[in-house]
Amino acid sequence: MMGTAHATAVAVVFVWLGMVLAISFLEAPLKFRAPGVTLQVGLGIGRLVFRALNTVEVVLAAILLAAFAFDPPRTTAMVAVGVAVVMLAGQLAIRPALNRRSDAVLAAPDGTDPGGRSRAHYGYVALELVKVPALLVGGIALLA
Repeated sequence: MMGTAHATAVAVVFVWLGMVLAISFLEAPLKFRAPGVTLQVGLGIGRLVFRALNTVEVVLAAILLAAFAFDPPRTTAMVAVGVAVVMLAGQLAIRPALNRRSDAVLAAPDGTDPGGRSRAHYGYVALELVKVPALLVGGIALLA
């Protein structure tokens, strides 16, 4: 029988996974295809959405760590969730560089992109591409 802490961990991992998939891989790229959404508007929306997502992710990670303290999971689940938490920490470290770059685009009088996507953006996406399978593996391991 699954205890409360364990059930909470399962729910949190899959909520976290769903949020990342919905926002990073659905909302983020699609908003730029909407009629009338300029680069400046899209970046403004993206900054708000990703700041909120990262805040919720930190809360979810804290809940997971607390749940693991009460009911430690198998090693596979702990390592996978640990990888996801480390990826999130990396993304939080990259956010200031992304904010500086989006500030420059938002300040451009013609709203043009001053040089394509930044390395920081690619780094953020790369960390997201590691975080998603880590959460999936962690969730499945918690269910096993």
